Amino acid sequence: MFIRQETQTIEYVRTSKLGKEHTYKRNKTVAVFRCDNCDNGFERDLKNIDHRRLSNNYFHVCSNCDAKRFGQKRAVEKKKIWDMPASSTLPINKY
Repeated sequence: MFIRQETQTIEYVRTSKLGKEHTYKRNKTVAVFRCDNCDNGFERDLKNIDHRRLSNNYFHVCSNCDAKRFGQKRAVEKKKIWDMPASSTLPINKY
């Protein structure tokens, strides 16, 4: 689940040719997600994500979980819904 975008400021130190240390800052934008498999929060750099995926129309899985296994579980749930007969009185949201 997509939660929000954040801007992080990171400070670096570099040494010049003359031996003086200079500090400089860089801003990085990250997207904050909650894993749809284990409900843990995780961040991804915005440069590595397609902007269309920054919505809740897609499932988001953290690096600790197996994304392929998660996708297979979701496919089984959808197959149960599509294999139901049209005359069934069971509600769809039960699955």
